[in-house]
Amino acid sequence: MSSALEVTDKLFFDRPDATLDRDAAHRLTAQGLANSDDGELFLEYRESEAISLDDGRIRSASFDTTLGFGLRAVAGEATGYAHSGELTEDALARAATNVAAVTTGHAGTMAEPPTGRNIQLYTDANPLAGMPFATRSGILAEIDAYARSRDSRVKQVMASISGEFQAVRIMRPDGTNVADLRPLVRLNVAVVVEDNGRRETGSYGTGGRYAYDRLIDPATWHHAVEEALRTAIVSLSSQPAPAGDMPVVLGAGWPGILLHEAIGHGLEGDFNRKGTSAFAGLLGKQIASKGVTVVDDGTIPDRRGSLTVDDEGTPTGRCTLIEDGILTGYLQDRLNARLMGVRPTGNGRRQSYAHAPMPRMTNTIMLGGDASTDDMIRSVKRGLYAVNFGGGSVDITSGKFVFSASEAYLIEDGKITAPIKGATLIGNGPEALTKVEMIGGDMELDPGVGTCGKNGQGVPVGVGQPTLKLSGLTVGGTAT
Repeated sequence: MSSALEVTDKLFFDRPDATLDRDAAHRLTAQGLANSDDGELFLEYRESEAISLDDGRIRSASFDTTLGFGLRAVAGEATGYAHSGELTEDALARAATNVAAVTTGHAGTMAEPPTGRNIQLYTDANPLAGMPFATRSGILAEIDAYARSRDSRVKQVMASISGEFQAVRIMRPDGTNVADLRPLVRLNVAVVVEDNGRRETGSYGTGGRYAYDRLIDPATWHHAVEEALRTAIVSLSSQPAPAGDMPVVLGAGWPGILLHEAIGHGLEGDFNRKGTSAFAGLLGKQIASKGVTVVDDGTIPDRRGSLTVDDEGTPTGRCTLIEDGILTGYLQDRLNARLMGVRPTGNGRRQSYAHAPMPRMTNTIMLGGDASTDDMIRSVKRGLYAVNFGGGSVDITSGKFVFSASEAYLIEDGKITAPIKGATLIGNGPEALTKVEMIGGDMELDPGVGTCGKNGQGVPVGVGQPTLKLSGLTVGGTAT
């Protein structure tokens, strides 16, 4: 088996049409970063595909290949960045000249390179090359037939399968070379059901950093269909959501996306260094209820948000952000860690070679406690049980968030009663942390569908949490 460095040598320097060799890449990188405090040459090769089916027919199929580089020079707080889809010596020379402008009048000392890592968190095989196209499209047809066979109320089935293979090489002026080969696959299923003239939709997705084989295993896609169908059927009997302040029980797994948005972004190093986060200056302070422990862990094997090394070449790790309610750390890339006088945490990420890295989450998780879901439900006189979420957003400066619940139920007199539709959860991240009253022992990771947006860049992420009871959130609904 070839190493990641050998594979990236072939992709970037030993291609039949290559006009950039390793020696020139090192020389020009060192030239452009001569007076910098930090920086790197980031080389990327990516193959991606997506196939979608709607109503029994393949509606779209795409395949794309990208190749390019990004060169970054860092001087103090300033960053010079140039990128190109033309992997040539001339293009890199122009980039080196451009990024060097940021170091004018600056006499920096290049930061120490990242330490190495010998752990491999996922396969280095290209999932797109390991299975015929006909096999993948055939699975989508089977999904359609299976969903329709499960219930006569199914009127429409939509399914998609997608995958990518990303190869990256990070080269530093001191000669350090780091490479990573990253597979990523995903399956989505949506089902529309109709009963007595009412139509509702349910959906489910799953994926991770592995080969397509897991997705086409009947156990995997059967479960996806069953979950999509179940949530659609539940919605058929849903009633309008109530509105007002009330206790909320959050389900395990994907509802951790609220944690990601409302809290995780506010704990990224850049926002805290600049003082724009609601959590800035609170290290060592009690910011959450006792028992609340939150980590960001990029080292979980095969997970969508995991990375062997980040996009600066730093090995990912398990970074404790909140421990027993106390704020203990922030997520750091190299630039913000240096300026804040701390070590990078392996959270420097970028969408592609066309983007400079910044602090981003990987897999953000609240650890479990010892309460039971039944006890949480029994403790609520009137409230909401939010099992799953749709979209959401947060204002980093204020910490205010808004989330829509895709599957939720009313809790009345300590019992789960009617499914409800149209509920939104409105609150403030720092305040919500102090309202956690009970923490379940059923911590789950999400099924592998998260994509995080920040400053126009999207990256794959994971979330996880146990079932939680919050003493109160504002629920926006349509019922009085």
